Amino acid sequence: MGRRIAIVEDEPAIRENYAEALRRQGYDVDTYANRLTAHAAFKIRLPELAIIDIGLNDEPEGGFDLCRDLRAMSDTLPIIFLTARDSELDTVSGFRLGADDYLTKDIGLAHLQARIAALFRRLELMKTPVTADDLITQGDLVLDSARMLINLANKPVPLTVTEFWLVHALVKYVGHVKTREQLMQAANIYVDEDTISSHIKRIRKKFQMVNANFSSIETVYGLGYRWVTPQKA
Repeated sequence: MGRRIAIVEDEPAIRENYAEALRRQGYDVDTYANRLTAHAAFKIRLPELAIIDIGLNDEPEGGFDLCRDLRAMSDTLPIIFLTARDSELDTVSGFRLGADDYLTKDIGLAHLQARIAALFRRLELMKTPVTADDLITQGDLVLDSARMLINLANKPVPLTVTEFWLVHALVKYVGHVKTREQLMQAANIYVDEDTISSHIKRIRKKFQMVNANFSSIETVYGLGYRWVTPQKA
């Protein structure tokens, strides 16, 4: 039996296309066309990962409501938003509700499958002891590359998988400028440069929630970004 994935998507063709592709990868996939049906099923048995659209039938924010309910049921269940909505407001809202990743429907199936595999890998590694080889330390920051976790001054920074790999690319080479293209390659995403800028903006905000004085991600105008010596918390 493969890992159980739930897809909540109101467009039948899209729902079945994703489901069939994931079944070919060995996953057990359950599909739901609306929030109420999915919520009722989740109360009986939680999936091991949920892929959710935001607009569900006559509920423009139904996916957000379902994500909130799922996060109340489980702190660790991986949740991915997969939606046509790509506004900054929607993206931030999804992360604030506890989603692990936020993807738009123009991504390729290989990208989606890579994100799913990464989230499952993180779940498994959370059960294993931390080793020194997994850790990168820069000042108050400790980055666990195996579990895709980051702590700043002993406080967790709630990054998505994509955000983690963007930070990893910067922290691994302190002081070195990374272009937006290099950051895309590091995070295994293929988006426009403005989207990378939006990711960096969100990453900064998350670090500033932990330390209001955070300023370690420096913009090098016309080139990209670099990590500079972390500030003390």
